[in-house]
Amino acid sequence: MTGIATRPYRSALYIPGSKERALEKARGLACDAILFDLEDAVAPDEKVGARGVLKGVLAAGGYGNRAKIVRVNGFDTPWGRDDVAAFAGTAIDGILLPKVESAAMVEELAQAIPEVPLWAMMETPKGMLNAAEIAAHPRMAGFVMGTNDLAKELNTRFRADRLPMMGGLHLCLIAARAHGIVAIDGVYNAFKDEEGLRAECEQGRDMGFDGKSLIHPAQLETANAAFAPTEAEIALAQRQIAAFEEAERAGQGVAVVDGKIVENLHIVTARATLAKHDAIQAMG
Repeated sequence: MTGIATRPYRSALYIPGSKERALEKARGLACDAILFDLEDAVAPDEKVGARGVLKGVLAAGGYGNRAKIVRVNGFDTPWGRDDVAAFAGTAIDGILLPKVESAAMVEELAQAIPEVPLWAMMETPKGMLNAAEIAAHPRMAGFVMGTNDLAKELNTRFRADRLPMMGGLHLCLIAARAHGIVAIDGVYNAFKDEEGLRAECEQGRDMGFDGKSLIHPAQLETANAAFAPTEAEIALAQRQIAAFEEAERAGQGVAVVDGKIVENLHIVTARATLAKHDAIQAMG
């Protein structure tokens, strides 16, 4: 099933590549993925130095099972190509390119760094319109929504329900699901507003996103809880599987659980839910 990523991506925390203390602290944080940032979080006069700092930190290791994804600067900047070249052959789980707008941009990244999984920041109108071709690249591993940039490009007003950008979010999510890649929702800026964060995480989970990108460690617990299967979902999945297997033994193609028909498609979802729960438990 392409709709649920087995490896957890509930929380993807941005860490500035120039901040050694933050990079050290991240080794002990309960996040599923770290977005090591060389772009927005690093001032222009620190870009080159940050690249060296981050490369050294990653070489030292210590990040356990967390997915290690490096967000480089764009190829339209003086630093982008050197960023990508610096991490060729290193032990990372992905290279994240900002403002991806076409399959050609993805292929340019693919040519610049072999073998490493490719990730795309989806944050412009052109990116939304071309999401399907971007997701279709054979090395594309995931989308990260750049909702701050998207809101700026669309000239939207802030709304808690994010209605003005729903079209773009859905286009990217549909493209990701069509091609079996991960989809991570955008950041929630008010990092001290736990209630607002929880509501936006629940919205993202209801839509189908695998997790949320985060700007502060204080947001981790809320995101991890929102994007994990609930106890009720786990119990339902177990009951659905048991009932369906019993029905199959009786020569029937469907079962009934809680007054609802359970078919094979529900079992695919149920097994994916349990696999995700197991993967989360394995994260420790």
